[in-house]
Amino acid sequence: MTFKDKVNGLIIDALLEKPSVFLIDLTINDSFKIIVNLDGDNGVALQDCIDISRAIENNLDREEQDFSLEVASVGVGSPLKYRRQYKKNVGRTLIVKLATETIEAELVEANDNFIILSWKAREPKKVGKGKETVQKRQEIPYTEIKEAIVTVTF
Repeated sequence: MTFKDKVNGLIIDALLEKPSVFLIDLTINDSFKIIVNLDGDNGVALQDCIDISRAIENNLDREEQDFSLEVASVGVGSPLKYRRQYKKNVGRTLIVKLATETIEAELVEANDNFIILSWKAREPKKVGKGKETVQKRQEIPYTEIKEAIVTVTF
């Protein structure tokens, strides 16, 4: 069992006690710096990070392998990786990059197969000159999404 496998197993065991929190990323570099990024259906509390950190630290032997450990929640500008993240962000504005275009829109629905975005756009009038504001709605399969980031508005 590799060091990374051991750490990953400890994280999985610790997360069983916190079903609303899930692992986004686990990185271990050459100098054995462990970086754990978490997300949660209702966000990630400081106590969640502390509990996961303790579960890892208390079950690894520094005599066997010295390491440093960092456990944190994903940042605001981090791309969404899992369908579970899309579902928790329904109602928020996303910037979604596709192969041919980038769409900034409200995420109105997210299921296991696709997301639905809704936004207003200015388009030429069908009759006459000028432009009109139209409501757009698009269903996008997860397989077509290159990157999606939640936008923060103040």
